[in-house]
Order: sequence, then C-alpha cells, then structure tokens
Amino acid sequence: MIEIRNVSKSYGKLTVLHDVSLSITEGEIMAIVGPSGAGKTTLLQIAGTLDRPDSGSVLFDGVDVLKLKDRKLSAFRNRNIGFVFQFHQLLPEFTALENVAMPGWIGGMKKREALDAARQLLESLGMGDRLLHKPSELSGGEKQRTAIARALINSPRVVFADEPTGSLDSRNRDEIQAVIARLRDELHQTFVMVTHDPAMASIADRTVIMTDGRISEETEEKMEM
Repeated sequence: MIEIRNVSKSYGKLTVLHDVSLSITEGEIMAIVGPSGAGKTTLLQIAGTLDRPDSGSVLFDGVDVLKLKDRKLSAFRNRNIGFVFQFHQLLPEFTALENVAMPGWIGGMKKREALDAARQLLESLGMGDRLLHKPSELSGGEKQRTAIARALINSPRVVFADEPTGSLDSRNRDEIQAVIARLRDELHQTFVMVTHDPAMASIADRTVIMTDGRISEETEEKMEM
C-alpha cells in the first residue's frame, strides 16, 4: 500500500535518515523501534506526509504523494491518514465527542453525520459514558482511546502512532495495546507505530529496527487474523 523509497533527511549538518526504503502492507501492524535519535519519528512523519524528505519518495498505491501541492496533500492526508500522538493532542475546550468529530467536519461531513460517527467510534472503544467529558476529565487511557477514535473518524487507510503508550501506566498501556490489536483483527486497520515499549511491539506483525538513521533489521511475526 505504501512504498517509502530512498528517503534521506537532514537538519543542518545532522543527517537523521540515510537512504531509507520501507514497504507498508495494508492490514498490518508495524512497529518501528530503536534507540532515541535513530530517526524513527522523522521516518513516521515523512511516511505520514507531515514532513518532506530532502530526497526520495513516498508512494500510496503507486502515486508519489509528496509531489502534490499543499492543499491537495492536506486533503489527501485528511481522507487517508490518521494520527495518534504520545500526548493525545486533544483540544481542551471541546468534549471527547467534539474532538473525535473535528476531522470529519474538516473533511466535509455534515455536523450530525460526524457526531453520529464519533459517537459510534467512542462507544465501540468503551467510551460511551464519557462522550461529553472534556480532556481534563478523562484518564490517560481514556484520552488515548479518544485520540484513536479521532484518528479513525474518516476511515483512513493507515494510522500512524508516535509512542501511543509512552505517557501511560501499565494498566492503560495494556488497554491501548488491546484496542489496537482488536482494530487490526476486526477492521483490518493498518497501524504503523513508533514505540520504545516491548509490550506494544509484541502485537506487531512486523518490527522494523532503526539505528543511526538506517533500518538495521526487520522481523516478521505471523499472527492469526
């Protein structure tokens, strides 16, 4: 589904990615692991079209999306890509329901349609009794479940997650791990996640190990679908 080809990226004199190539298959969970400073988050941001490489290409179904103009790229990202970040990045003045509906409104959904879709997603993630709560009233695990629902509102082809359990305790980490595994099993949702958490990496179909801006190893785990 996604082909990252010969991507390099530098910030000033610091090269963070060296000619990296990677394929992402539809319906898989991929974990990108490695030490801090290995280039994991930079690779995730480029794959998710949030950043542009100095050289190389990112192809979705054979189309080099980084050649799209900014407005078309933003529209492509809204339709096809969801994001989950370590610190959830929910808007504090809005409820969980409104936070989840927001990308739907931006993508052109009618208000009621987006709210109905957001409610269904939150209820499916065990958040049915927290719909009208603001982020300050939610636990860490509830915030991340809300962030996952927000990432799914436009039925994206792929969800990119950057340390989705990095700020959670073990109970909430296990909860989010189970949610991601269930979404892959039930919806065949594609997830690509950067993680330092061995428990999160253990649910991946494929683990990519990065060292010094290069992919040093790939391992594949056959899991029942």
